[in-house]
Formats: sequence, C-alpha cells, structure tokens
Amino acid sequence: MDVQEVRKLDAYLKRVFGNPKIRVVPRPKKDDSAEVYIGEEFVGVLFVDDEDDDRSFQFQMAILEEDLVDLG
Repeated sequence: MDVQEVRKLDAYLKRVFGNPKIRVVPRPKKDDSAEVYIGEEFVGVLFVDDEDDDRSFQFQMAILEEDLVDLG
C-alpha cells in the first residue's frame, strides 16, 4: 500500500464507522497491509487482495473472549 492508498482507506473507515479517531497506519517492512487503530488501541489489520486483477481490501479484527468479560 502506498501513502495515498492508506489515506483513502483512513478516510473511508472514518466515514463508514462515523469515528474520527480511526487511524490507518502503514506496517513497517510490509507493503501488503496496514494496521488500524482507534485512538492508541490496535483493532485490526487491512490486507490488500490483488487476486483476479480486482484490487480490494480485507479488514481483519480479532475479538478476544477476555475483552467480552466486562460487557456482562
């Protein structure tokens, strides 16, 4: 992902989720993905999918069971 693509993804996620605190950050030494944060908290990874000449992006977010404990 280049800087322009990261900026577009950042703007897109902010708009779709209605949260200006979302940040898309390039990963060091990786050009096929970027990290997603809300504020300072890491929430997932965006991966590039170039299969079949159709460029798309997949957002992967893991939710740990321990994170759900506080929710009752």
